[in-house]
Amino acid sequence: MAKARAIVKRLKAVKNIRKITRTMELIATARFKKAMDRATEAAAYTKKIAELVADLSQVAVQGFTHPLLQPHPTDKNAILLVLTSNRGLCGGFNSGVLRLVQRRIIEARDSGQDLQLEVSGKRGLNFMRFQQRTVSQSYTKFEDKPLFEEVEELANRYAKLYVTGKLDRLDVAYVRFQSISRQSAVVETLLPVGQLNAATREQTSAQSATAAATAATAAGGTGPTTEYEFLPSAREILEEIVPASFKARLFKCFLDSAVSEQIARMVAMKGATENAGSMIGDLSRTYNRARQSQITSELSEIIGGAAALE
Repeated sequence: MAKARAIVKRLKAVKNIRKITRTMELIATARFKKAMDRATEAAAYTKKIAELVADLSQVAVQGFTHPLLQPHPTDKNAILLVLTSNRGLCGGFNSGVLRLVQRRIIEARDSGQDLQLEVSGKRGLNFMRFQQRTVSQSYTKFEDKPLFEEVEELANRYAKLYVTGKLDRLDVAYVRFQSISRQSAVVETLLPVGQLNAATREQTSAQSATAAATAATAAGGTGPTTEYEFLPSAREILEEIVPASFKARLFKCFLDSAVSEQIARMVAMKGATENAGSMIGDLSRTYNRARQSQITSELSEIIGGAAALE
């Protein structure tokens, strides 16, 4: 009887856990849809403005270039911004990013680079505290709905540090959202912006190569050429569009991290709910066997007692 009661108690606890994980799965699904809509809307704008900056940075007009486009002679002073979650129960979302952060710290130490850590998310802060790492700036206000105004404050500070020479390189460690079924932890260099322009050109070169060759063949020339007419001036345009591109890319990192976190939590809670259901089935069968054994034992005792009375 004691064994059956223990099984009933455990069965009740597992059912309660399944209710919780199922609810968390539904919440993560709703938040994921909203976060994905924001990330998708920002993706097209971020990609286009990065391509535009990449094109304009290649055009020499009056010898002017933006300070954010120019790499410094050395990258001794660097900042690594780590984007993690404030809450757990999201599978390997945080562990993938933190593994890359560990590698980046080792690389900086081996090269003699002065690397400052800035961490967003309580999980990342707890990990750094456990590793006894010094964190120069910590942020816990970024949830599944990061605001552009909040990210813009960070971007302005980073840009000011870079222009004044106090910062030589800015890296961001986060989980990049590629599709619903694919997210990958990456460490991406956002400053100097020229590094980002090079990456953008590599991503779009394969798509534009065929179109460019076709246009050149049709025109009977060696290839297409693009002429730019700057109004009001190249200096004013670059001064406006280069910082805007950097802010948009940094904001996209936060959006990607938010939607990837919800996907990871949704998948983790779905797996937990399915495992709880499987465990409930096993416990139910075990309870039925224990109850049947108990009934059989009681019947045997009754029959034995009746036989003894006869």
